[in-house]
Amino acid sequence: MNRRKFIKRGILATLGAGLFTGLYTWQIEPFWLEFVKRKMPVANLPKRLIGKTIMQISDIHIGDRFDYHFIIDSFEKAKKWSPDYVVYTGDYIQNDSKKQFIQLPEVLKHCVKGKLGTFGVLGNHDYGMRYTEQNVADEVCSQLSKAGIEVLQNTQKEAGGLNFIGFDDVQGLNFYPHRVMNYYNESKANVVLCHNPDVCDLDVWNGYKGWILAGHTHGGQCKPPFFKPPILPVKNKRYTKGEIDLYDGRKLYINRALGHLKQVRFNVRPEITIFELEKA
Repeated sequence: MNRRKFIKRGILATLGAGLFTGLYTWQIEPFWLEFVKRKMPVANLPKRLIGKTIMQISDIHIGDRFDYHFIIDSFEKAKKWSPDYVVYTGDYIQNDSKKQFIQLPEVLKHCVKGKLGTFGVLGNHDYGMRYTEQNVADEVCSQLSKAGIEVLQNTQKEAGGLNFIGFDDVQGLNFYPHRVMNYYNESKANVVLCHNPDVCDLDVWNGYKGWILAGHTHGGQCKPPFFKPPILPVKNKRYTKGEIDLYDGRKLYINRALGHLKQVRFNVRPEITIFELEKA
């Protein structure tokens, strides 16, 4: 092969690889759902809850940025797991169109609910533009409630022997975690729900030991192999995705999100997490 042909074939191969990568990140991976299974050891867990499951769904971002029927299809697949508890960790809307409040109830008709309890917390996008619109948050809460998802706003609720503590979003208008953590009872089997994992670094925990389930980061959505995501919307860049030991009795799990801010993913598939409860 002469030099000119070699260069031409190299250019064509590079263009082909680039085209395939672009198509993959736009049309394939954003809709390639992964169910991630994890063990969750919980202190003070009643024996009757050993082997029960918590399903975490986060960041569905209903709006016009991608085909939200993917979320409906994912919910239908998730129902086959028959979870005992289901938790939603914020960002139900994208807040890019007034149609979102027509689209969201259409999606929530198909939402996954737990046999023992279904809970949610709000995310920053659920507070509208610049995260300052209380009326938007109120409408999201109303639609979640109608769909059977109990929203925990700096409150806690025990269901079947497991106590869920929910923080409102740190970037929203109602972040008052002391209202619930002042009453933290370490003798219960507790799980904390929050949207933004940066909350883990704030002095709000009152000695809490246990699991914290969060979302918000989407795992960066695009991650080069062997490198950290180039864009991560948190102050603590350690908080990317998956299980993170906070080395003080707390375990953080960051869900990679089911929806997307933009329809592009690479090396960070959309996720629904299923935790199997066991006694710590």
